[in-house]
Amino acid sequence: MSKFLEISQLVKTFPTPKGPLTVVRDFDLGVKKGEFITLIGHSGCGKSTVLSMVAGLTESSSGGIILAGKEVVGAGPDRGVVFQAPCLLPWFTAFENVMLGVDQAYYTASKLERRQIAEYYLTIVGLGDAMDKRPGELSQGMRQRCGIARAFALSPKMLLLDEPFGMLDSLTKYELQDVLLDLWQRDQKTALMVTHDVDEALYLSDRVVMMTDGPEATVGDILEINFPRPRTRKQLLEDPEYYRLREYLLHFLNERSHHRPARVNQAAPVLVNA
Repeated sequence: MSKFLEISQLVKTFPTPKGPLTVVRDFDLGVKKGEFITLIGHSGCGKSTVLSMVAGLTESSSGGIILAGKEVVGAGPDRGVVFQAPCLLPWFTAFENVMLGVDQAYYTASKLERRQIAEYYLTIVGLGDAMDKRPGELSQGMRQRCGIARAFALSPKMLLLDEPFGMLDSLTKYELQDVLLDLWQRDQKTALMVTHDVDEALYLSDRVVMMTDGPEATVGDILEINFPRPRTRKQLLEDPEYYRLREYLLHFLNERSHHRPARVNQAAPVLVNA
Protein backbone atom coordinates (compact mmCIF):
# COMPACT_ATOMS: atom_id res chain seq x y z
CA MET A 1 0.00 0.00 0.00
CA SER A 2 1.34 3.43 -0.93
CA LYS A 3 2.16 5.78 1.92
CA PHE A 4 -0.04 8.79 2.61
CA LEU A 5 2.84 10.56 4.35
CA GLU A 6 6.42 9.87 3.27
CA ILE A 7 9.35 11.32 5.20
CA SER A 8 12.69 10.59 3.51
CA GLN A 9 16.21 11.24 4.80
CA LEU A 10 15.03 14.25 6.81
CA VAL A 11 17.79 16.38 8.34
CA LYS A 12 17.59 19.50 10.48
CA THR A 13 20.68 21.49 11.39
CA PHE A 14 20.68 24.69 13.45
CA PRO A 15 23.51 27.25 13.56
CA THR A 16 25.10 27.76 16.99
CA PRO A 17 28.00 29.88 18.27
CA LYS A 18 30.09 26.68 18.29
CA GLY A 19 29.12 25.72 14.75
CA PRO A 20 26.26 23.80 13.10
CA LEU A 21 24.26 21.43 15.33
CA THR A 22 22.39 18.60 13.61
CA VAL A 23 19.36 17.79 15.74
CA VAL A 24 17.74 15.23 13.40
CA ARG A 25 19.54 13.15 10.79
CA ASP A 26 18.33 10.58 8.24
CA PHE A 27 14.80 10.38 9.63
CA ASP A 28 12.69 8.03 7.48
CA LEU A 29 9.03 7.17 8.03
CA GLY A 30 6.06 6.08 5.93
CA VAL A 31 2.52 6.49 7.24
CA LYS A 32 -0.58 4.88 5.74
CA LYS A 33 -3.78 6.84 5.35
CA GLY A 34 -5.86 6.71 8.51
CA GLU A 35 -3.01 5.55 10.74
CA PHE A 36 -2.41 6.98 14.20
CA ILE A 37 1.34 7.23 14.78
CA THR A 38 3.08 8.46 17.91
CA LEU A 39 6.67 9.67 18.18
CA ILE A 40 8.24 8.92 21.54
CA GLY A 41 11.66 9.65 22.96
CA HIS A 42 13.49 11.57 25.65
CA SER A 43 13.11 15.33 25.98
CA GLY A 44 15.21 17.19 23.45
CA CYS A 45 15.59 14.26 21.06
CA GLY A 46 13.98 16.10 18.15
CA LYS A 47 10.40 14.79 18.24
CA SER A 48 8.82 18.24 18.05
CA THR A 49 11.35 19.32 15.42
CA VAL A 50 10.21 16.48 13.15
CA LEU A 51 6.56 17.36 13.75
CA SER A 52 7.27 21.04 13.06
CA MET A 53 8.92 20.16 9.73
CA VAL A 54 5.91 18.05 8.73
CA ALA A 55 3.66 20.96 9.72
CA GLY A 56 5.73 23.27 7.52
CA LEU A 57 6.51 25.54 10.45
CA THR A 58 10.23 24.67 10.37
CA GLU A 59 12.19 24.28 7.15
CA SER A 60 14.20 21.08 6.80
CA SER A 61 17.92 21.29 6.04
CA SER A 62 17.67 18.38 3.60
CA GLY A 63 15.43 15.44 2.81
CA GLY A 64 11.83 15.44 1.70
CA ILE A 65 8.27 15.25 3.03
CA ILE A 66 5.45 14.11 0.73
CA LEU A 67 1.83 14.35 1.92
CA ALA A 68 -0.93 12.90 -0.26
CA GLY A 69 1.37 12.96 -3.27
CA LYS A 70 2.50 16.58 -2.85
CA GLU A 71 5.72 17.92 -1.40
CA VAL A 72 5.30 19.82 1.86
CA VAL A 73 6.48 23.39 1.40
CA GLY A 74 5.47 25.70 4.23
CA ALA A 75 2.40 25.54 6.45
CA GLY A 76 -1.04 24.90 5.01
CA PRO A 77 -4.67 24.13 5.91
CA ASP A 78 -4.16 20.50 4.83
CA ARG A 79 -2.45 19.98 8.21
CA GLY A 80 -4.27 20.68 11.46
CA VAL A 81 -1.87 21.31 14.34
CA VAL A 82 -2.62 21.02 18.07
CA PHE A 83 0.07 22.32 20.41
CA GLN A 84 0.62 21.70 24.12
CA ALA A 85 -0.81 25.15 24.81
CA PRO A 86 -3.53 26.05 22.28
CA CYS A 87 -2.94 29.41 20.60
CA LEU A 88 -6.36 30.97 21.13
CA LEU A 89 -7.05 34.68 20.61
CA PRO A 90 -8.04 35.91 24.10
CA TRP A 91 -10.52 38.52 22.86
CA PHE A 92 -12.48 35.94 20.84
CA THR A 93 -14.91 33.36 22.20
CA ALA A 94 -14.27 29.63 21.73
CA PHE A 95 -16.76 29.70 18.87
CA GLU A 96 -15.07 32.69 17.21
CA ASN A 97 -11.64 31.06 17.55
CA VAL A 98 -12.87 27.97 15.71
CA MET A 99 -14.71 30.08 13.13
CA LEU A 100 -11.46 31.84 12.18
CA GLY A 101 -10.22 28.64 10.58
CA VAL A 102 -13.61 27.48 9.33
CA ASP A 103 -14.15 30.74 7.43
CA GLN A 104 -10.87 30.20 5.57
CA ALA A 105 -11.25 26.46 4.96
CA TYR A 106 -14.90 26.65 3.83
CA TYR A 107 -14.98 30.07 2.17
CA THR A 108 -17.40 28.84 -0.51
CA ALA A 109 -19.94 27.57 2.06
CA SER A 110 -22.79 29.67 3.37
CA LYS A 111 -22.53 31.48 6.68
CA LEU A 112 -25.04 29.04 8.20
CA GLU A 113 -23.06 26.02 7.00
CA ARG A 114 -19.83 27.40 8.42
CA ARG A 115 -21.51 28.11 11.74
CA GLN A 116 -22.89 24.57 11.87
CA ILE A 117 -19.43 23.10 11.30
CA ALA A 118 -17.93 25.11 14.18
CA GLU A 119 -20.82 24.28 16.51
CA TYR A 120 -20.65 20.59 15.61
CA TYR A 121 -16.99 20.16 16.56
CA LEU A 122 -17.27 22.31 19.68
CA THR A 123 -20.21 20.18 20.80
CA ILE A 124 -18.39 16.92 20.05
CA VAL A 125 -15.43 17.93 22.25
CA GLY A 126 -17.74 18.89 25.10
CA LEU A 127 -17.90 22.68 24.74
CA GLY A 128 -21.50 22.92 23.59
CA ASP A 129 -22.45 24.98 26.64
CA ALA A 130 -19.23 27.02 26.72
CA MET A 131 -18.67 28.06 23.11
CA ASP A 132 -19.54 31.67 23.90
CA LYS A 133 -16.89 31.94 26.62
CA ARG A 134 -13.49 33.53 26.05
CA PRO A 135 -10.26 31.61 26.74
CA GLY A 136 -9.74 33.43 30.05
CA GLU A 137 -13.02 31.95 31.27
CA LEU A 138 -12.04 28.39 30.33
CA SER A 139 -9.90 25.88 32.19
CA GLN A 140 -6.70 24.59 30.59
CA GLY A 141 -8.51 21.40 29.60
CA MET A 142 -11.40 23.32 28.04
CA ARG A 143 -8.97 25.49 26.08
CA GLN A 144 -7.33 22.34 24.75
CA ARG A 145 -10.75 20.98 23.77
CA CYS A 146 -11.21 24.17 21.76
CA GLY A 147 -7.83 23.66 20.10
CA ILE A 148 -8.77 20.10 19.13
CA ALA A 149 -12.14 21.24 17.78
CA ARG A 150 -10.44 23.95 15.71
CA ALA A 151 -7.97 21.47 14.20
CA PHE A 152 -10.67 18.97 13.19
CA ALA A 153 -13.04 21.69 11.95
CA LEU A 154 -10.52 22.61 9.24
CA SER A 155 -11.03 19.13 7.75
CA PRO A 156 -7.27 18.69 7.25
CA LYS A 157 -5.70 15.79 5.41
CA MET A 158 -3.53 15.17 8.45
CA LEU A 159 -3.62 15.90 12.15
CA LEU A 160 -0.39 16.84 13.93
CA LEU A 161 -0.31 16.91 17.74
CA ASP A 162 2.62 18.13 19.83
CA GLU A 163 2.18 16.74 23.35
CA PRO A 164 -1.38 18.16 23.50
CA PHE A 165 -2.08 16.70 26.96
CA GLY A 166 1.31 17.36 28.55
CA MET A 167 0.09 20.22 30.76
CA LEU A 168 -3.11 18.56 31.99
CA ASP A 169 -3.91 16.65 35.15
CA SER A 170 -4.37 12.89 34.78
CA LEU A 171 -8.18 12.86 34.84
CA THR A 172 -8.47 15.62 32.22
CA LYS A 173 -5.77 13.94 30.13
CA TYR A 174 -7.70 10.65 30.07
CA GLU A 175 -10.93 12.43 29.15
CA LEU A 176 -9.29 14.31 26.28
CA GLN A 177 -7.51 11.21 24.99
CA ASP A 178 -10.96 9.65 24.62
CA VAL A 179 -12.31 12.80 22.96
CA LEU A 180 -9.40 12.71 20.52
CA LEU A 181 -9.89 9.01 19.71
CA ASP A 182 -13.62 9.51 19.20
CA LEU A 183 -13.06 12.36 16.74
CA TRP A 184 -10.22 10.52 15.00
CA GLN A 185 -12.38 7.44 14.48
CA ARG A 186 -15.33 9.51 13.23
CA ASP A 187 -13.23 11.45 10.72
CA GLN A 188 -10.62 8.75 9.97
CA LYS A 189 -7.81 11.29 9.94
CA THR A 190 -4.18 10.37 9.55
CA ALA A 191 -2.50 11.45 12.78
CA LEU A 192 1.07 12.02 13.93
CA MET A 193 1.48 12.81 17.61
CA VAL A 194 4.49 13.62 19.80
CA THR A 195 4.39 12.23 23.32
CA HIS A 196 6.73 11.28 26.14
CA ASP A 197 4.07 9.14 27.84
CA VAL A 198 4.46 5.38 27.22
CA ASP A 199 0.89 4.56 28.32
CA GLU A 200 -0.56 7.30 26.13
CA ALA A 201 1.37 5.98 23.13
CA LEU A 202 0.11 2.43 23.68
CA TYR A 203 -3.50 3.56 24.14
CA LEU A 204 -3.71 5.80 21.09
CA SER A 205 -1.38 4.32 18.49
CA ASP A 206 -1.35 1.94 15.59
CA ARG A 207 2.45 2.21 15.66
CA VAL A 208 4.91 3.81 18.04
CA VAL A 209 8.03 5.32 16.48
CA MET A 210 10.90 5.39 18.99
CA MET A 211 13.53 8.06 18.47
CA THR A 212 17.15 7.85 19.53
CA ASP A 213 18.60 10.56 21.74
CA GLY A 214 20.01 13.65 20.06
CA PRO A 215 21.99 15.18 18.64
CA GLU A 216 21.58 13.51 15.25
CA ALA A 217 18.43 11.77 16.44
CA THR A 218 16.73 9.32 14.12
CA VAL A 219 14.26 6.42 14.13
CA GLY A 220 15.58 3.83 16.55
CA ASP A 221 12.75 1.30 16.39
CA ILE A 222 9.10 0.96 15.39
CA LEU A 223 6.56 -0.98 17.43
CA GLU A 224 3.27 -2.32 16.06
CA ILE A 225 0.29 -1.90 18.40
CA ASN A 226 -2.36 -4.43 17.40
CA PHE A 227 -5.03 -3.96 20.06
CA PRO A 228 -8.47 -3.91 18.42
CA ARG A 229 -10.40 -0.67 18.09
CA PRO A 230 -12.38 0.88 19.65
CA ARG A 231 -10.23 0.50 22.75
CA THR A 232 -10.90 0.92 26.43
CA ARG A 233 -8.30 1.28 29.14
CA LYS A 234 -9.90 -1.58 31.06
CA GLN A 235 -9.40 -3.95 28.12
CA LEU A 236 -5.78 -2.92 27.70
CA LEU A 237 -4.95 -3.25 31.38
CA GLU A 238 -6.41 -6.76 31.41
CA ASP A 239 -4.35 -7.86 28.39
CA PRO A 240 -0.90 -9.38 29.16
CA GLU A 241 0.34 -8.11 25.77
CA TYR A 242 -0.08 -4.54 27.03
CA TYR A 243 2.56 -5.12 29.69
CA ARG A 244 4.93 -6.82 27.25
CA LEU A 245 4.68 -3.86 24.87
CA ARG A 246 5.07 -1.41 27.73
CA GLU A 247 8.20 -3.19 28.94
CA TYR A 248 9.61 -3.12 25.42
CA LEU A 249 9.11 0.64 25.12
CA LEU A 250 10.60 1.30 28.54
CA HIS A 251 13.58 -0.90 27.73
CA PHE A 252 14.23 1.10 24.56
CA LEU A 253 13.98 4.44 26.38
CA ASN A 254 16.17 3.30 29.28
CA GLU A 255 18.74 1.15 27.49
CA ARG A 256 18.76 1.61 23.73
CA SER A 257 17.74 5.17 22.88
CA HIS A 258 21.29 6.53 23.18
CA HIS A 259 22.55 4.14 20.50
CA ARG A 260 22.17 5.29 16.91
CA PRO A 261 21.13 2.28 14.79
CA ALA A 262 23.28 1.27 11.86
CA ARG A 263 20.14 0.74 9.84
CA VAL A 264 16.39 0.66 10.49
CA ASN A 265 14.20 -1.50 8.26
CA GLN A 266 11.08 0.62 7.81
CA ALA A 267 9.32 -2.05 5.79
CA ALA A 268 9.30 -4.51 8.67
CA PRO A 269 8.29 -2.83 11.95
CA VAL A 270 9.28 -4.61 15.11
CA LEU A 271 6.78 -6.93 16.75
CA VAL A 272 7.13 -8.02 20.35
CA ASN A 273 6.71 -11.75 20.69
CA ALA A 274 4.79 -13.35 23.51
